[in-house]
Amino acid sequence: MAKTPKPLPALDWLKPRMAVSRAISLASFLALAVLLLVWNLVFANIPGKLLWVILAFQLVPLLLLAPGLILGNARAHAWACFVVNLYFIQGVLAAFDPSKALYGWAQAVLSVSLFCAALMYTRWCFQYDRKLAGE
Repeated sequence: MAKTPKPLPALDWLKPRMAVSRAISLASFLALAVLLLVWNLVFANIPGKLLWVILAFQLVPLLLLAPGLILGNARAHAWACFVVNLYFIQGVLAAFDPSKALYGWAQAVLSVSLFCAALMYTRWCFQYDRKLAGE
C-alpha cells in the first residue's frame, strides 16, 4: 500500500518562518563566535602563541561556514548543524568545571540554539524551493 505524500506548506506560511529561523541562526552564530573570541582573549589564561593556535582551532570551522550562512545558503546551514555539535560537546565539558561553568553553559545554549534554528531553516528552505518548483 503506497503512502500518500504529505502536502507542502504554503509559501506565505514558509517565508516568515524562514526569515525568523535564519535571523536566530545568524544571531546564535555570531554570539558563539564572539563568546569564543572574548573568552580566549580576556578570561582564559593562555600564553602568547598557544592562544592563537587555540583561537584558530576554535574559529576556523565557524569562519568556513560564515559566507554560506550570511548568504542564506541552506546547505551551509545544514553543515552548521554538524559542526556546531563540536561546540556543544566543548560547552558541556566546560560546564562541569566550576571555574568555566558559565562559559560552558553559554556555549552549550548558543550551540543548541544555532543547531535548532539552522535545522529549521534548512527544512523550510528546501520546502520553499520545492513549492516554487511546482511540487
